[in-house]
Amino acid sequence: MRPRIANRPTRRYRRRTLQVQVKYTAPDGPRIDPATTLGAGGLFIETEDPLAEGSDLKLHFTLSAGGQTFEIEGRVVWCRRPSDPHGHANGMGIAFTDRESTIALALELERH
Repeated sequence: MRPRIANRPTRRYRRRTLQVQVKYTAPDGPRIDPATTLGAGGLFIETEDPLAEGSDLKLHFTLSAGGQTFEIEGRVVWCRRPSDPHGHANGMGIAFTDRESTIALALELERH
């Protein structure tokens, strides 16, 4: 069993392992990076340059080709940086903050 990382919020929703491209805007401009886990409460974006914890984002992604595009607001709640010693993928954990859009995503995830 992996040790729990301090200060990481407990998950309330089941998550899925997948690969979708997520578009979002960072202070240095627009970015597109892969999300590798997704649930109704948030997602993990793999990136070598994670944003600061507390950063607000507007995320755009689709779950499948030709599927519904989701536009959901979120906040960076934790980061893994290249200097972290645990050998996990670099990136950032995003918690969704837009309840209405999150409900639509949860319904779509249940269909998959």
